[in-house]
Parts: sequence; C-alpha cells; structure tokens
Amino acid sequence: MLHDVNPSSSNKKCFSVIGVHGISGSGKTTLAQHVCEYEKSAKHFNLVMWIQVTQNYSLHEIFKEMLEAASSMNKRKEPVPSSLDVLEGKLREKIKGKQFLLVLDDIWCNKDAVTKQLPRLLSPLMDGAVGSRILATSRDKAAFSDLGPDVARDVFAIRELDSKVFLDLFMYYALEDPNAEGPDRAELRSIGAEISQKLKGSPLAASTVGAQLRERKNDVQFWREVLDRDLLNETTGALWWSYKQLDEQIRRCFAYCSIFPRRRHLKQDELVRLWVAEGFIHAEEDMEAVGRGYFHKLLATSFVQPAALNQQEELVYSIHDLMHDLAEKAAGGDCFRIENGLRTKVPHDVRHLFVANATLVTKEIFDLENLCSLIIDETNMLEAVNTKFFEEVFKKLRKLRVLVVEATNVNIDLEIPETIGHLMHLRYLSLVIPWAKLLLPKALDKLYHLQVLTFGFSSVKFSPDTNMGNLTNVRHIIGALTISAPYISRLTSLQTFERFKVRKQRGYELSQLMDLNKLRGLLKIRNLGNVKNKREEYDAKLADKKGLTELELSWEGDMTCTPQVQQEVLEALCPPKHLESLLIWNYQSLWYPSWMLSEQNGAPKYLKKLDLSYCEQLGPAPELFEVFINLRELNIAHCNWDHLPANVKDLRWLESLQIINCWYLKSLPELPRSLKKFHLVGDDDVVKSCKLEGHPNWQKLQHVGV
Repeated sequence: MLHDVNPSSSNKKCFSVIGVHGISGSGKTTLAQHVCEYEKSAKHFNLVMWIQVTQNYSLHEIFKEMLEAASSMNKRKEPVPSSLDVLEGKLREKIKGKQFLLVLDDIWCNKDAVTKQLPRLLSPLMDGAVGSRILATSRDKAAFSDLGPDVARDVFAIRELDSKVFLDLFMYYALEDPNAEGPDRAELRSIGAEISQKLKGSPLAASTVGAQLRERKNDVQFWREVLDRDLLNETTGALWWSYKQLDEQIRRCFAYCSIFPRRRHLKQDELVRLWVAEGFIHAEEDMEAVGRGYFHKLLATSFVQPAALNQQEELVYSIHDLMHDLAEKAAGGDCFRIENGLRTKVPHDVRHLFVANATLVTKEIFDLENLCSLIIDETNMLEAVNTKFFEEVFKKLRKLRVLVVEATNVNIDLEIPETIGHLMHLRYLSLVIPWAKLLLPKALDKLYHLQVLTFGFSSVKFSPDTNMGNLTNVRHIIGALTISAPYISRLTSLQTFERFKVRKQRGYELSQLMDLNKLRGLLKIRNLGNVKNKREEYDAKLADKKGLTELELSWEGDMTCTPQVQQEVLEALCPPKHLESLLIWNYQSLWYPSWMLSEQNGAPKYLKKLDLSYCEQLGPAPELFEVFINLRELNIAHCNWDHLPANVKDLRWLESLQIINCWYLKSLPELPRSLKKFHLVGDDDVVKSCKLEGHPNWQKLQHVGV
C-alpha cells in the first residue's frame, strides 16, 4: 500500500495516509518500526521520518525532530531555529520535491491539543513529491480524523490474537522450550494455559508475566499460586504483579524512570550512571556492572524495550506507555515532570524533577528543599541558562545529587559561578550546550563526591588552579573534551575517559594513564609526538586496562620526533588482548610493533576493526592478517600500499573493506567470500577497472555488495 502508485485517497495532497489502531500493547509501534526499518533499506522513499506524537506534544519539538531526520546526511549538526515559523520554513525547504514516508506514532484523540495543531503539523509536508505517505498509529480510530477527510478508507485495526496463538506466545516467554519433556512440564503447560486466559490477549502482559514465570520454571507450586491471583485478570494488574516480583533495588531503579517523558529514548549506560549517582545501587565494587545487570533484568521482562539505533548508531531504549503508567504509580510523589502545555503545581516534597524547558523553571522550584535531581531538557532560550540562573540553583538547591542542563541554539560564553561549591552532595553534573563555550571555576574541585562529569560544548576550559586530584570519586568524564587540568593520575576510579592529550608539561605526560586501570570502552590518545622519552610510554601500561574495547593512537602535534622514537612508542603501547577496535593515525615509522605481528607478543587476537590512516611509511604485512584473523572491518587510508597481502582472502569474518587514497594500489587480491561492503577511492583507472566488466579487479568483486 505504501508503494501503491494509485492510492485510494482522492484528495489533491502529495501524500496519502494509512492508519493503524488497536489497544495499548497490541503491537502498533512494533509493526510501524518494522515498516520504517524496511523502508530505510528499500530506498523507495527519498526520506523516512519517525515521530512519536504523544498526548501533549509540542509542534516545535516535532518540527525539530523532522528537520533532524531530513538533515541526517549532514555531518555537521546545525543549530535549530527558536522561531516556530523559521523552523517550519526550513523543514519545508528540506522536504520540497522529495517523496517521503512519515510515521506518526501514537496520535491521541484529544480535542484541545490535537485538533488545533495537526493541520499545522501537516502543513510543511504539502511541498513533498506525489507518492509520499504518512503511516499513523493510535489507540483510537477517531484520532485519525484530522489527518484528512477520507483517511478512514485506509484505517486498519490490529485484531486480538487467536487464543491458541496467544497461548503459544505466552508459553514462549514462560518456558525456554515449551515442547521439552520433564516430570513437571505437562502440569506447567496446563497451568500456563489457564494463566494465559486471564491476560485478556495482551502481548505485553504475556511477555512480562511469562518472563517472571520463566525465573521459576521448575517451581510448580509458584505457578499454581500465580494462577490463583485475581490480580492477573486485567493487564494493569498483571503488570503490577510482575513489578512486585522484581528485587527491591530493581523496582526503585525502574520507578525512577518515570522522571522522563513518555517514549523518550534512553541509553543504558546513561541510565545506570544516574541510578548509581542517586544511591539506588548498593555494591562494594563495580556498581555500574550491577546496574547493567538490573537494566538487563528490566529488558528481559519487557519493563524496558529496544527502540531504535540513534544517529551515532547506538541502540536506545524506551518504556511502553502502560509500563510508564506503572512506573509513575510506583514512584508516587518522588518523581515529577513539568512538560510543555502542562501547568501543574509541583509537590513540595518531590525529590526528582524533570523540566522540559528552562523557561518553565519558576521561583516555586527553588523552594524545593528536598530536591535531589533537577533535569532541564532541550531549552532553546538564551536567558534561561545564564550565570544568574546557575547562581540560584547553587544557592538554593543544596541537596542536589544530579544536575542536568541541556540546551540548543544557545551561542554564548557561559561561566559557571564559584557557588557551585555549595553543592556538596553533587554526584552527577551534565552540561550540554553544543554551540556555547564553557568556563569552569576552581570550586569544582570541592565537589568531592562527584562521579560523573558530562560536557557538550564547542570548548571547555578549567580554571588554571583547579586541582583535579581532589575528585577521587570521579568515575566518568564524558563528551567531546580534552581535559586541560593536570595530574589526572590521581583519578584512579575513572572508567570513562575518552580523550587524553599528551603535552610537554608536567602533569600531562603519557604516564598519567599508568594507574587508571578501570578504564573501559573508548580511549583516544592524541599528540604522541610529544612523548619525551622511552620510559614514559611503558609507564602508560595500556595492557593492564582490560576493559578497553576501542583505542585510537595519533601522532598529531610536535612531529620532530624521529621514526625510531615513534616505533619505540608504538611498541610500548601494546593494548589489552580483548581490544575490539584499533585506529593508528599519522604513524611515520617503517616498522610495525611486534604485538601486531605475533600472537606471542600479547596481540589483541579478537580485534574486529583495524584502521590505518596517514601511515605513509608502513607497507603491507601478511603477518597482520595472521594475527588479526577475526577482523570484521578493515580501513586503509592515505597509506602508500601498492598491494594487499594475498592472505586477506583468509579473513573469513571480514565484512567491510575500505581503501581510501592509496594511490600506488593497482590491483586487488582474491577477497574473502564473507565481504559485504567494498569502498575504493583513489586512482581513477583503478576505480574504473573495478566497474569494467571482465577486468580481473571486477571479477574479484562479483560476490561483494560494492
């Protein structure tokens, strides 16, 4: 229907609408997500946009999301206009002449909000190309009426599942193998059939209750007790029962999620760090590992669900509306949200507060003496995030453990006042204002309990006399940031620290990394040309940082160091053996380090991605592909390679090969059968030969999706 060249709609718009409606939890969003992902890969539409509408939506936010989706090919993210009219005009320009698919998920039948705004929501779409489509979902068929007078022709209901199909679904979640034999299996299947009848055909209840029963799949008595519970007779009761089966600490973490707006995309690690900062996780050592276990328990029982890949190709999650209702009930008065269009008095005893826009922060909020969390999201108002605003926060909300301020379209120099030192309980500080410059005060080093520092600014400067060594509890320093404070070696609790820049000054040596053995994830080491002596690189002890999965080594800065010194530095920077991704940039020695050429020298044998860029003196080494046999991705850029080693064909897991501006390369070897993506930029004759039917290079690419 989406591809139908003669849609049933008789209107003169460039688009037609398909509507899908059904009860909450029936699978409307899941169906729409499958359609959306399929259409992105099918390339039938020039543009695919996904928008979650929700009950009290903001036109500005929806236009912003649509503009971001329409501009997704731009590498540089542009500021979003604060004027709704300007934003609408930019969106109209992006859509003009394009055949688009717009998914509007969860339209509400709310006459006060929807009727007045839906026509304007659709107005920028009028300049799209004929054949464009809107796929809309709703709980109520009547909600589609404002999308067009004849949309009712293409509206479909998601029917209830057949009772047998529903039972199969429930038993799939409740038993690892519903057909397995065992002394109690027949009885469990019989009890399960009766339990499933109580769940009223709700797939969400089936997955949630079934997952809890799966934890006790060998306990027939427990299944009998569940069957006797009248609580399961309604979907909300079944979900509440499932919630009560969770451990107390996991319940507390889930209830905290109600602070976020409905359908908001959540990141696992970000949520876990918030739980740790709030004191919800009690563990002697690795609280983040315990928190990730809690998250996966919520995921396994459908309290949290996978949502999509964001623009950074990270998997993000969401909470179903029924589950969000449950979280709000569980949180009681502890969590509260102030959202656009909602004017509600804030409870005086609230502990965790989310504010959709800083302009909604009133004097009333500064009187909340017990406030532990203040999250201010997506403000685009200049006057709302100035120094005076922070003065008020620091002086009056002294019990804060979490402070998050995210803004867009603010292009200022922001100086955080010294009064931040009043927040002695602060554990989580996140300031993200992409177009602004940030200056942090010396008083930052008085926040001895700080665990998380997140910055998103065009530049960040610390006061020159800041003693970072005081912040011994800091576990995560996040953002596009190079720390300019010396002596980070004292921050031995650090787990996340994305960039370290070597300088020719005391306190900035590579050896500062020596004792930071809890680092995990990504580490970028810049300016290796500034390493002073042979011993310094050995003191970094990268091999001891077993949690590192991605490592980038680059020789920017002072390039007066000789190739011999560069070789010694790279030899000493042997990464941990479980490293998954390695990038080496601007390395100018002729020799590879021994750990890249022999497993016996501590090589990261499970490496999945290798990227060599601007390593002009390095030649191809067959030993690379004898050590790194598990590569999935290989990128060679601006290197003087004249051939690829013949044993490239033996990389049986290799899926992506990119060769960029390697001008001496003239021919290709036999390539592995696993290869799915090949990208070549360089000599025009070589590029043409890969497309010339019958040429040896062309023949070697016939099994590859070029």
